[in-house]
Amino acid sequence: MTAYLLEHAWVDRAVRDRVRVEIEGGVLTAVEPDATQTATPLRGLTLPGFANTHSHAFHRALRGRTQRRSGTFWTWREQMYDAAARLDPETYVDLARATYAEMLAAGYTSVSEFHYVHHQPDGTPYDDPNALGHALVAAAEAVGIRLILLDTCYLAGGIGQPLSPAQQRFGDGDADRWAERVAEIEHDRVGGAIHSVRAVPRDQLPTVVAAMRGRQLHAHVSEQPAENEACRAAYGLTPTALLADAGALGPDTTAVHATHLVDDDVRLLARSDTEVSLCPTTERDLGDGIGPARVLTDAGVRISVGSDSQAVVDPFEELRAVEMDERLASRSRGRYGAADLLTRCAGRIAVGEPADLVTVDLDSPRTAGTGADEHAAVFAATAADVTQVVAGGRVVFDGDHGRVGRDLAAAIGRLWR
Repeated sequence: MTAYLLEHAWVDRAVRDRVRVEIEGGVLTAVEPDATQTATPLRGLTLPGFANTHSHAFHRALRGRTQRRSGTFWTWREQMYDAAARLDPETYVDLARATYAEMLAAGYTSVSEFHYVHHQPDGTPYDDPNALGHALVAAAEAVGIRLILLDTCYLAGGIGQPLSPAQQRFGDGDADRWAERVAEIEHDRVGGAIHSVRAVPRDQLPTVVAAMRGRQLHAHVSEQPAENEACRAAYGLTPTALLADAGALGPDTTAVHATHLVDDDVRLLARSDTEVSLCPTTERDLGDGIGPARVLTDAGVRISVGSDSQAVVDPFEELRAVEMDERLASRSRGRYGAADLLTRCAGRIAVGEPADLVTVDLDSPRTAGTGADEHAAVFAATAADVTQVVAGGRVVFDGDHGRVGRDLAAAIGRLWR
């Protein structure tokens, strides 16, 4: 049994003082505010771990490089293909390990990895057809982050278009062969993904849905207006409606981005209890637009956040951006409260929950004087203020942000060489 005495901790939607927690088997077995017993002290504000519900780990190699060119999402995509072409199982395990370590150091204790680079650059499978997926699993296990591997079906270069040369390594030919390969992945938390309605033809969608029944299924949805226009032109439906028609929506499904929705899309997502993963730091980096977060929430749609392209890896900034983008769109403040955002996007410090604890320094230049409450975390703190992270009862980050940076620089350097 391990015990900590948390100076301040977010428990039951409020900050409590002197919270003593006990951990056995990676799970919280006791949570006692105003404790009189002592334990290993953790000074600062301790929060439950954050869930990163949308990640492309290899995009971390693009940070800074894609800013050297102007353009749109579509021109950025060409630079992303260049990075994807350089991946092999050895470079990917190094890059993913460093990226996942950065996530842990920022306060993410779980990650849903939207994995679509499957084969060799010419589309030939590796001897292990899931070599790159297994590289991600190995990387996550090495650093201690909980990984949900969302193996992604990617069959077309656009609606009615073949895969381009740069996309060959993403494809499996058809959804049946994709499902057969996914069934061989050696990992206990495997889900699936429909890359987008651009990349999976309509007649292939039911096969993906059937293969993932009872497991998590994610999809990029309405990230770009051009995607909506192409989908309507081909099928007479929005991407959300097309996915609904294929049976893809539901409580196990997450629609990623959902930036350019119509009212009927919102109703479909709410009625089906489909979650939406917002990725505001990526959406602003790519110029995608501001999504309808408050509209979704008011309709009863569950929301979460993801780091997506790794332009920023910082759950505090993602939560803050949800509110700040709403302010820009609505020209009013207080669209989301700090407690509301934490409740939606982080776990819980409660008996029976995973022992995921993220401790934030309250005396940094960013947090000093803000008070020991949830507002200090959501509206002042950054990933740089995280001093310790426990995931599943194990200390996975000890406050050394410099070491994380050095490991990232080495891994990214190897990829670009």
